[in-house]
Amino acid sequence: MKKNIPKILNAWCMYDWANSVHNLVIITAIFPIYFLSTTKGVDGNGMVDFFGFQVLNTSLYSYAVSAGAFILVILNPFLTSLADYSGRRKMFMKFFCYLGASCCAYLYFFTKSNVSYAVIAFAFSMVGWGGSVVFYNSFLPEIASENRLDRISARGFAFGYVGSVILLIFNLLLIQKPEFFGLTIEDSKSGFTARIAFLTVGIWWALFAQIPFAILPKDKVNKLHFSDIGKGLKDLKEVIRDLKNKPLIKNFLAAYFVYYMGVMTVIYVATIFADKELKIPQAGLITTLLLIQLVAIPGSYLASILSERFGNSIALRIEIFIWTFVPIAAYFTTTTTQFYIIACFVGLVMGGVQSLSRSTFSKLLPDSNENNAKYFGFYDILEKLATSLGSLIFGMIGQYTGSLRSSLLFLIIVFVAGFLLLMRIPSKKIYS
Repeated sequence: MKKNIPKILNAWCMYDWANSVHNLVIITAIFPIYFLSTTKGVDGNGMVDFFGFQVLNTSLYSYAVSAGAFILVILNPFLTSLADYSGRRKMFMKFFCYLGASCCAYLYFFTKSNVSYAVIAFAFSMVGWGGSVVFYNSFLPEIASENRLDRISARGFAFGYVGSVILLIFNLLLIQKPEFFGLTIEDSKSGFTARIAFLTVGIWWALFAQIPFAILPKDKVNKLHFSDIGKGLKDLKEVIRDLKNKPLIKNFLAAYFVYYMGVMTVIYVATIFADKELKIPQAGLITTLLLIQLVAIPGSYLASILSERFGNSIALRIEIFIWTFVPIAAYFTTTTTQFYIIACFVGLVMGGVQSLSRSTFSKLLPDSNENNAKYFGFYDILEKLATSLGSLIFGMIGQYTGSLRSSLLFLIIVFVAGFLLLMRIPSKKIYS
């Protein structure tokens, strides 16, 4: 098909606009704060009864993130093969979109009486988000030429930051100024307005997803055979075997897996850390998160400019170099002002490293656009493994030591290792 059609490119970016509210409102902002408040015991120790098991609430949060990511690792090979062989790529993207949106809406019912089920819904909201994004990403090399991949990938993240900030601001007004909406301060204190915020995420996500669903290339539906399900493992083996002859892709994915453990763990636990270790009040946390999102918008475009000037590898090294100082600085942080400064640096590189990683991988793919879902499926497996492993280790260290600061030492190690692995990638326009 013809590439670089503005209408299709913008429609593709709109799915970032649609789904990024999950990352901001559910993963990063309102849900973690509500979760800690709801699961805080009478004595304030934060121990939670999860189906009969006593778990520290901060660790339970990390474990839920890890579980959601690991479920995707298991499902991914089968789903991508079904998408490739049946031609139903958009259909699977829709399924996971609606799964994630529905789970977010279910969190409206999250109270002290159903913590265990809410944690499951939270984990499956991640499954819905991650499952839809792997099919969404696979459209990129099909609709954009190589010289535009960095820009379009960055534009998608920028769309996501703008859309998610708009909904977050609405939800903040709902929580902090409930009288504007005919509600009371008691509705806010009881958590009712926060639960409405979870419902708005589900509605926003499903509603704006209709734009890419309507405009992105249609599925080329083939007859679906049950045997196609098993082809996913075969495809996975083929991709792994193929990497032996594609050293640049192999080296990049090794670096990506390591540094992404740090990136996603920081994104998922930053709010928990600020609340638990620094005792930053809710208003300060929300201000920090808005600051991160606003800085991330120019940060995404800055990353694409760096890649055009120095090449993808050096641009990524610059991003990871900055990321390395985030956990180092956080370890010694004791004041709200210091945390705000760190947040600015996180925002600067948060979108940049994600958009550059996605576009770099797209550039390294084989010239043929056929079965891109298979390659992006493997890319997504590594991303989810990195998220699962990083969150699990972070939570285990916190559970064992009783301090999240100790977990930061693990993040420093993975960022340094990721930077060193990236040095094996030449920073020029490269082909596998």
